[in-house]
Amino acid sequence: MKALLIGATGSTGKFLLNELIQDDDYTSVAIFVRRPTGRSHPKLSEHVIDFSQLDQYSEHITGDVLFSCLGTTLKQAGSQKKQRETDFEIPAAFARIARQNRVNSIVLVSSADASPKSRIFYLRMKGELETAIAELDFGQYIIFRPGPLVREGSDRAGEKILVKILDFFNGIGLLKKYRPVPTEVLAMKLAKAPWKLPQGTSVLKLQEIASF
Repeated sequence: MKALLIGATGSTGKFLLNELIQDDDYTSVAIFVRRPTGRSHPKLSEHVIDFSQLDQYSEHITGDVLFSCLGTTLKQAGSQKKQRETDFEIPAAFARIARQNRVNSIVLVSSADASPKSRIFYLRMKGELETAIAELDFGQYIIFRPGPLVREGSDRAGEKILVKILDFFNGIGLLKKYRPVPTEVLAMKLAKAPWKLPQGTSVLKLQEIASF
């Protein structure tokens, strides 16, 4: 099986790339990045591309399963418009091309409480992306909706504080819906998802992710 991956340099994507390379079920892995990663492996094909011109690279967006882990923060993006470009427009366009090229499966990293009807910008954007991909009619569509992520070496102060608060409440049996998930653990579950889940649409919320 050939895997395609966007977001390979992110906190989840870098662990997922390792999982895909090490997993014998995947014969090859193609990643699409803005800058060279310096990674090298016999199974790995790296495509340095301009994400604003995705149609120019459509011939390379072919395979069996697309893993979509691309995302940023509002602070890093600088504006909601820029964040939407990274978190919605690029993944949606990439999924469209992949489906046109007969990629059957897609695994999407979304967010807990994602909904196109949410009043919260980030959750509404994630929900809109889920809907846009659903309309492409992939044979297998797997959505992961984790809570806050525990990122290795994270410099996001707000995120660290949130994780500590949630860990406290989880310890006394509260807010289990938002239990933090280490990105390396999430990556392992993402890699196995196409093999363990059926065709059609599967939505894994935190409870399902924990037991998956």
